[in-house]
Order: sequence, then C-alpha cells, then structure tokens
Amino acid sequence: QLQLVESGGGLVQPGGSLRLSCAAAGGTPDYYAIGWFRQAPGKEREGVSCINNDGGWTNYVDSVKGRFTVSRDNAKNMVYLQIDELKPEDTAVYYCAARQLFRICALAGTWYDSWGQGTQVTVSS
Repeated sequence: QLQLVESGGGLVQPGGSLRLSCAAAGGTPDYYAIGWFRQAPGKEREGVSCINNDGGWTNYVDSVKGRFTVSRDNAKNMVYLQIDELKPEDTAVYYCAARQLFRICALAGTWYDSWGQGTQVTVSS
C-alpha cells in the first residue's frame, strides 16, 4: 500500500488560497488514483476531488468546482490540491487517499484503501 502524507494546511482569510500537497511513498504512484476528502467537525467525510493515475481525468464535487484544482507530478510522487476563493465552509481536515486503479477515480471514500493523516484548513477572518 502507498503511504501518504498531507501538508500545506493552515489558517487563511476568506477569499484566500492554499495549495495542499500529498506526498506518496512505498509504491508506484502512477498506478494509483488519488482522492481528496475533507471532514468538518460534526459532519461526515466528503469527497471533494480526485485524479486518475496519469492525471488525465479529474472529478470534483459540485460545491468546489471552479475553486479547487487537483493535479499531480508522478515524477515527484506528489499530488496537489489548489484551493482558491476559500470560504469559511471549507474549514475542515483534508485527507488524501489512494487506490491502485487505472484510468478513473472516484469521490467515494470506500474506493480507497490508503489514507494520509490529514491537514487542517481553517478559513476565518
């Protein structure tokens, strides 16, 4: 299984931007689809974005379309989530997850079998 470590979270004002990173180790990253998830206090985990193994296919939940951009650099074993126009409702712990899968990805957490420890994103003035 792939080992994943997220970074890049922090405290940011509404309207600001962050780039979250997901570092992968212990496998061949370009065999894996990666999903980004978030969980706010008292709420269920939500899939927000995913990217397939070669970066050629991405998907987003409707609430983040136009503000979130997922990308990957398999040569560096990295996946990124660029978050723009941050809103207070984006406050959550953000996780990346992996599954060995080609061509597609999914926003369902049950698809994935490797998870990172999460990084906190707080949007507040």
